[in-house]
Amino acid sequence: MQFQIASIKGDGIGPEIVGEAQKVLKKVGEKFHHDFQFTEILMGGASIDVYGMPLTDETIETAKHSDAVLMGSIGGDTTTSPWYQLEPKLRPEAGLLRLRKELNLFANLRPAVLYEVLADACPLKKEIAEQGFDMMIMRELTGGLYFGERRTIEENGIKKAIDTLTYDENEIRRIAVKGFEIAMKRKKKVTSVDKANVLDSSRLWRSVVADVAKDYPEVQLENMLVDNCAMQLVKDPSQFDVILTENMFGDILSDEASMVTGSIGMLASASLNDTKFGLYEPSHGSAPDIAGKNLANPIATILSAAMMLRYSFDLDQEADAIEKAVKDVLDEGFRTGDIMSEGSKQVGTKEMGSLITERI
Repeated sequence: MQFQIASIKGDGIGPEIVGEAQKVLKKVGEKFHHDFQFTEILMGGASIDVYGMPLTDETIETAKHSDAVLMGSIGGDTTTSPWYQLEPKLRPEAGLLRLRKELNLFANLRPAVLYEVLADACPLKKEIAEQGFDMMIMRELTGGLYFGERRTIEENGIKKAIDTLTYDENEIRRIAVKGFEIAMKRKKKVTSVDKANVLDSSRLWRSVVADVAKDYPEVQLENMLVDNCAMQLVKDPSQFDVILTENMFGDILSDEASMVTGSIGMLASASLNDTKFGLYEPSHGSAPDIAGKNLANPIATILSAAMMLRYSFDLDQEADAIEKAVKDVLDEGFRTGDIMSEGSKQVGTKEMGSLITERI
């Protein structure tokens, strides 16, 4: 089968990690007789440098006419990069927000799994890490504070910034349905995270999620305030199966979850719309301080490619092959610097990608 993949290598370490994921996908294509065609497109700082804007209409059209999008990372050092001297709508991250909106990518899936062999890299107490965990964070991606009306004004000589948090019941319902559907394929538990003791938007969130839950009687639903969830993720992460939450809370909690896996370099991500189309990217940033040094961990991007095979292309066997190859390489003791432990063998970005490719 042939698949058209729009490839956004992006900024910082993006070109390195996407290159390794493409290498793995090419090996999968050879072994399972698929043809993965990559079309390179620009977004973020790389697009600003060429076009003066973080995302062009042409890039959006190319993405829309692809079967999926594979992305590395965007952005740079916010204190030194000239990209961050531009007005907010022209900065790298504005391109990603617009792309998510244009492609209607409302459901963000971020699995957080602690591999047994990486228990030593987990920053939590040994007795907690040894229990392991396997959770899926479902983050609503196109609503909430990040997409609400915002402005900065001056009142009586004092500057005031205003950001608006808005959700309607349809936005909440569609992400809730996705969350319960995925829970049905897992351990059948949904933890809905909100701030219903303070926010009207969270009270609506809790009400709509409860209504959706009626259609999934086999799934256990619990509600948890976001501050408690942040604590529970470091106290007992094994209690979670599917965490369902809104945009900003999901952004923060998923990064926290990534670190208790041992490294943010291990956390894959998928953003889906109502069809099979999705955008696949690692959850970490562009890490400009290590860009071009063969130090970045490509595993999150490689696992994101596996998610692309599973969720957009329905190639479960091929996705399993990638995930097994990653586990095999880790079991053999190979590590990038971010997940190194005593007795392991440190390798660089390219070497890790090659090791995983060889085991497909």
